[in-house]
Amino acid sequence: MKINLMSFNTLHCENYKTRKIDFDLMAKTIKESGADVVALNEIRGRGKREDYQEQTEILAKLLGFPHFYFAQAILVDGCNPYGNALISRYPIKNAQTIRIPDPLIKIGRFNFETRCILKAEIVAGSGFTVMVTHFGLNKSEQKNAVETVLKNLPDKKCVLMGDFNATPENPVLAPIKSKLFDTAEVFSNTKFSFPSDKPDKKIDYIFTSRDVKVIKADLIQVIASDHLPHTAQIEI
Repeated sequence: MKINLMSFNTLHCENYKTRKIDFDLMAKTIKESGADVVALNEIRGRGKREDYQEQTEILAKLLGFPHFYFAQAILVDGCNPYGNALISRYPIKNAQTIRIPDPLIKIGRFNFETRCILKAEIVAGSGFTVMVTHFGLNKSEQKNAVETVLKNLPDKKCVLMGDFNATPENPVLAPIKSKLFDTAEVFSNTKFSFPSDKPDKKIDYIFTSRDVKVIKADLIQVIASDHLPHTAQIEI
């Protein structure tokens, strides 16, 4: 069974050109890709602020996808949910939010925020596990993120997607690459995912366990959010 995947940092569904929330553009971008299972980063949940809506559910309904799950990483201002999400054409089961531990010592000049991993099973074909994450920029956080990913990574039939805030040569990704296949290896040429208007680095990924057949992969050249969507077609 062939399944189309997408990893998409949506910038909380903000149109990169107009700087306004644009659910129709995000849904159109996903729909035109033909994606069946979509990993989303920088997604908002319903909060006290008017601009914090159930973005996962809104996108799922626009796409006609019956299955979705939101994984809260933080509460902005203590009351506005923010994190990762999964929307799927196929049933989702055993979905869970795995917190990435905050480092005791925060190394680096970048702002820090707590991160998480969304882990779920997709009921399609013989079934497979999806993990969705969004790494921070601080090295101390990235180290904890990699350790948490590896601790929760199944041995077989697994897909890991998201914005890792690390370029392919960054050694922080080495432990993940030693266990999983980077679908960018089947790109026809080197492609970058960020920023979407003038991309000069690749920080978005779709990794698969080595028992999953990767048919093709690409970065969609469309300016919707500040990241280009990463797609891959696999066979389960």
